[in-house]
Amino acid sequence: MDLTRKRLAHIVFESDDTASKRFDIVLLVAILGSVTIAILDSVQELHKEYGTVFYLLEWSFTILFTMEYLLRVWLSRRTAGYVFSFYGLVDLLAILPTYLSLIVANSHFLAVVRALRFLRVLRVLKLGRYLREAQVLTDALYNSRLKIQVFLGSVVTIVLVMGTVMFFIEGPESGFTSIPTAMYWAIVTLTTVGYGDISPATPLGQFMASLIMLLGYAIIAVPTGIVTSEISASSKRRKQDERVCHTCHASGHDDDAYHCKYCGTRL
Repeated sequence: MDLTRKRLAHIVFESDDTASKRFDIVLLVAILGSVTIAILDSVQELHKEYGTVFYLLEWSFTILFTMEYLLRVWLSRRTAGYVFSFYGLVDLLAILPTYLSLIVANSHFLAVVRALRFLRVLRVLKLGRYLREAQVLTDALYNSRLKIQVFLGSVVTIVLVMGTVMFFIEGPESGFTSIPTAMYWAIVTLTTVGYGDISPATPLGQFMASLIMLLGYAIIAVPTGIVTSEISASSKRRKQDERVCHTCHASGHDDDAYHCKYCGTRL
């Protein structure tokens, strides 16, 4: 890779000098403009009056992002590594909707997926500390995955049983035309959404509906408690890992520890 290509790669992929920061900022402004155009174009009144302008601007942004994507592919040391990476796939998805609109009507509105490219702002603005906090949340969700799976399994079982019971009690006369329809009603009721498109008419059905509503409030608190507990545990583990002994470089010390538990050096 010659010096010119190396310099271009540094500008495109890094953000530690003036040129690379300016490149990223221009890119972020273009992303914001593109997403704004897609949103405004979905308003019928604005589309009728400025549809042609929106169309031209959208294609201008798409061509710009296409050139940027091809530039990243060309400058990547490992082309496949970039193309199949998270950012590589997002960059590709950012340009596909407009081209797809030539075949599928209104698919250009999917260009709002470009908003995902705002994740680059974390790199541009050096918001690494927020990434660390996000990692705490990710660790908490990962560590609680089995508990959440059990919880979701229980919810599905409740929905299946209660939906079947309501189908048996109410029947098609009240709108419960099938077990799947009754299960849909059970989900809407259990989550306390309550669309009201289907409702029980018999006293027994209304009693069962009341039980599901009360159960819904209790169920909402369960995943919140699971994740909150794991966040607390994950934060505690991270704090322990951050307390590293300067002598033996051991980590995992208790919050109230004054000395290293391995070599005795004061922390």
